[in-house]
Amino acid sequence: MAERPYVVGNWKMNGTRAMLAQARAIDRAAQNLMKVEVALAPPFTLIHATHREVEQIGVGGQDCHPRAEGAHTGDTSATMIADAGAKFVILGHSERRQDHGESNELVNDKAAAALEAGLRVIMCCGETEETRDGGKAVDFVSSQLETSLPEKVENAADMLAVAYEPIWAIGTGRTPTVADIGEMHRAIRALLVKRYGEKEGAEIRILYGGSVKPENARELLAADEVGGALVGGASLTAESFMGIVIGAAELQQDQ
Repeated sequence: MAERPYVVGNWKMNGTRAMLAQARAIDRAAQNLMKVEVALAPPFTLIHATHREVEQIGVGGQDCHPRAEGAHTGDTSATMIADAGAKFVILGHSERRQDHGESNELVNDKAAAALEAGLRVIMCCGETEETRDGGKAVDFVSSQLETSLPEKVENAADMLAVAYEPIWAIGTGRTPTVADIGEMHRAIRALLVKRYGEKEGAEIRILYGGSVKPENARELLAADEVGGALVGGASLTAESFMGIVIGAAELQQDQ
């Protein structure tokens, strides 16, 4: 597994230029916590501005179109967000899959476009509460990733991360047990090793997302095969987001 944990804030559809003050504060704090790789994914409208304001943290996008250009009103290509200063893109988030009907095949096409544009990809996956309660969570997530992930990725450990976000835990305050998280992350690790080989597959970071807060960050990040966190609401202020980053840094120090 990669040495530094990766903690990414997903601002979703939140933020105007006033939020740049939070990005600056996160960036300043991250400069003192070099044991953790920190990044933010603001809305498209703030990618360029955030990129200009920060020095230490990474900046990325929350989605991209599978085509590089064309007559796709309202869409944004991977090439465009890279030009705005993005270094990575979040793909396959459950809110995109549910709200916009995105299929695994479409997500796969988007990943190919992002990689072609030189962007790192954070590939999201996760199950519904019904699937979890039906005892099919591992099979469902494994199948979802099998179809969503590109077959071949050059320098996969550097260019790809996976974020496991159980849908029923996103923004609800509910979280799976540490044992459940470990079970899922081990299954994802096995799939990555099978897909990308022993070396690359073992080093791709697997993030956990879903009601991650400063109060539970250390416990969740200590679960088996967890290499960081994808954080939603708690990333909107520097105080709460950096509480999670500090938890990740303390874990690194203890190891």
